Amino acid sequence: MQFISASLGVECDYCHVERAFEKDDKKPKKTARSMIEMMLTINQENFEGHREVTCYSCHRGAAKPISVPVISTEEKMPEIAADKAVDKSSLPKPEALLDKYLAAVGGADALKKITSRVQKGTITAFGNRKMPIDIYSKAPDMRVSTVHRKDMDSVTAYDGKIGWMSVPGRVRPMNAQESEGARMDADLALPAHLSAMFTKLAIKEGETVGGRPTWLVIGYREGRPPVRLFVDQQSGLLLRLIRYTDSPLGLNPLQIDFADYRDSGGVKIPFRWTQSRPGNRFTIQIESTEQNVPIEDSKFAAPAPSTAPAH
Repeated sequence: MQFISASLGVECDYCHVERAFEKDDKKPKKTARSMIEMMLTINQENFEGHREVTCYSCHRGAAKPISVPVISTEEKMPEIAADKAVDKSSLPKPEALLDKYLAAVGGADALKKITSRVQKGTITAFGNRKMPIDIYSKAPDMRVSTVHRKDMDSVTAYDGKIGWMSVPGRVRPMNAQESEGARMDADLALPAHLSAMFTKLAIKEGETVGGRPTWLVIGYREGRPPVRLFVDQQSGLLLRLIRYTDSPLGLNPLQIDFADYRDSGGVKIPFRWTQSRPGNRFTIQIESTEQNVPIEDSKFAAPAPSTAPAH
């Protein structure tokens, strides 16, 4: 459903009856089923069953696809000539770029010395609203972040085995793909583990991120979507990471932009990052950080679901 929402630029209630998702009362829900069948048929009959055409191919963020070309306010040169071939021999080796990133943050030995980290700052979301946030991390891969909203606390965590999210009275375990992403976020020594994470690496010239040119390292894993890493051409620091969760209809992207790198306990870490999904974005700014603080494992355990009182 997340993929449909992003592809059409709509919310759940566009197709579903509020508080009664099982009902088929709304016409868009019936139309969606027909469109999914059409998409599957197009791919089966034209692309040997490979998922080349998705909802987004036509909708492009609009509930109704636009059938007439849009007249742009800016003149653009027609793309008649093919893209200039890139001399791959002039590109750096992707393995060397990951090594440069590891060195830029302080090296493997420095990362090993970090056993835990406590960070406090603010998160900007929901139309520029700022809220306090606490992030507790413990090696090798446990993490819990708590956003202190006015009405409640919202928690996102990875306990070393599975990810979970909670608001008062409700706990939701993450699925396998979500947990995999949460584990990557929780890895205190991620720069040292990237090379072993992928079975194949590719290199391209990346886009400009935060005004800085980058190299794009694409990491491939068997049976899973790729991970895109945008590495600063000069400093070697990671400026952007894009990963995907797979769905039956298409890939859901998640982009994280890293900035404001500072030294913390002998390791360079970003003090600001922006996490973006289609239709959703928030920025975390760290104000204080402590290393190697004792943290009990129970800090990362999901709370027991609340039991409704008997009537």
